[in-house]
Amino acid sequence: MTEQVILTLNAGSSSLKFALFTAASQPKRLWSGAIDRIGMPNTHYQLSDARHTVVVDEPGHLGDHDMALTRLLGAIESLPGGLDLVAVGHRVVHGGPDCDCPKRVTPALLARLRRLTPLAPLHMPPNLAGIDAVRKTRPDLLQVTCFDTSFHHDLPHLARMTPLPRAYADDGIRRYGFHGLSYEYITETLRQDGVDTDAERIIIAHLGNGASMAALRGGEPVETSMGFSTIAGLPMGTRTGDLDPGIILFLMQEKGMSVDDIADLLYHQSGLLGVSGLSRNMQDLLGSHEAPAAEAVDYFCYQAKLHLARLTGALGGLNRLVFTGGIGENSAEIRGRICAGLGYLGIEVESGANKAGQTLISKSGTRVIVETRATDEEKMIARHVAAQLAIHPMSHRTGTEG
Repeated sequence: MTEQVILTLNAGSSSLKFALFTAASQPKRLWSGAIDRIGMPNTHYQLSDARHTVVVDEPGHLGDHDMALTRLLGAIESLPGGLDLVAVGHRVVHGGPDCDCPKRVTPALLARLRRLTPLAPLHMPPNLAGIDAVRKTRPDLLQVTCFDTSFHHDLPHLARMTPLPRAYADDGIRRYGFHGLSYEYITETLRQDGVDTDAERIIIAHLGNGASMAALRGGEPVETSMGFSTIAGLPMGTRTGDLDPGIILFLMQEKGMSVDDIADLLYHQSGLLGVSGLSRNMQDLLGSHEAPAAEAVDYFCYQAKLHLARLTGALGGLNRLVFTGGIGENSAEIRGRICAGLGYLGIEVESGANKAGQTLISKSGTRVIVETRATDEEKMIARHVAAQLAIHPMSHRTGTEG
């Protein structure tokens, strides 16, 4: 007997992260993995089972996302258990002002998303490439787009505004916010663990190669560190974070840099990589004895501390701080350095619990609960796809609604 499954895809410019879940109301992860270096020599394909045991680890050459997806779909068909793929869910970074929830892929939606590419040029092209590859390879499958901006869609009016003339807002220039799937997962997890999120003022710090923070009051987001673009807010692996716009004008007017030069600088050459001159990887920098590496770490923690404090202003206080993401979940040193000196906010970390990577890392009796939690954007996508399957049951053999 076959088991119906959902495939989740997170497509990068040269990578394809994926997971397979049961097509149930509460999806269960069965397999996960990644294909790296797509379009480059030595493409790498890795597959792990539900226990995170690596079962496939092999090199190859896959020239584009179509080839990578064909390889992946072939691998799914050969997996044990008679798996029957019925739907695909995609992480899409930007949904624009009109997408406040996951959407079924249609030609009209795809056309709208293509127009949003200038708002997230680093992420949207590979996100859309993943959708196009599925349409080409398996046009019969239900596809669902899950947007990182949806979580922040209903930010308070003042939090959505920019200081530009009002007419620019009509062109979609507003603050959006990102990493929404991660924030949504953490918020749901808190509720499942009995936290009254409606009664608490919460900051979630999603810290990784991409980094941002979100402030929640009454169980809803009220402010975020990212805004119009994915380069705003905290410094990141290769992205600047907040930057005085006068610097950009100076570089263009006095240094003769083009728009493409500036975009490459802001998205690919800055952040931890730019400041350190060594690496975008926080673990590499923490292990380095080079002074620029130490300064890059110091700068990241300093900026994170400033953004954290700023968000408490939108909340009017703080009851809970949650660290997540690759850095937030795994680096006790970064957590400790961000929280150091924030006792005036009620934030005090217990060193032993922090170093041990426990969920609760705040000192007993302090005003603010500080936690570390693992995020799972893939599971959040799978839940959204399962909900769409309930609304739009599909005969995946014919591509028609049942």
